[in-house]
Amino acid sequence: MASAVLVIDVQQELCEGPDAPWAIDRTIANINAVTARARAAGVPVVLIQHEGQDGYLTHGSPGWALERRLVVAPADLRLRKTATDSFHRTELEALLRARGVTELVICGIHTEFCVDTTTRRALALGFPVTLVADGHSSAGHPGLSGEGTVQHHNHVLANISSFGPRAVPVPAARVAFPG
Repeated sequence: MASAVLVIDVQQELCEGPDAPWAIDRTIANINAVTARARAAGVPVVLIQHEGQDGYLTHGSPGWALERRLVVAPADLRLRKTATDSFHRTELEALLRARGVTELVICGIHTEFCVDTTTRRALALGFPVTLVADGHSSAGHPGLSGEGTVQHHNHVLANISSFGPRAVPVPAARVAFPG
């Protein structure tokens, strides 16, 4: 099976300040470790950036930029999106199919929004998903901490079977690519 890594919304504005996601330093380090192994194996890395309106994640703004600690390579693919679903009104599916990608490794920010929605859509489109269990994060919300949100989604996404393909949470250190 041919893989691709999706790195979702690891952007400056989403990773800093009082609403920074739980364990963001470790999360970014884990994403960097996974993408380094992917690049070494010739696996495409797709960097996805959310765009908002009214000054929030405005395209080209400092907050919209990829987080400064995220390792980026010249061959990485870039994708802009405006919805929680990275496939919605983007060329992501066509980009993956054109490269013969049949399975995805997903990581990024915010677990309960863009990581969750993109993972579910990937499953619905027939892509099995390796969810980097310690490579996504959230700031949390009332009633559930950031850590709790990550644990909850690792469990819930792993137990969705109705699409056929499954999501399997795997710690970053165990995500491997044939090479």
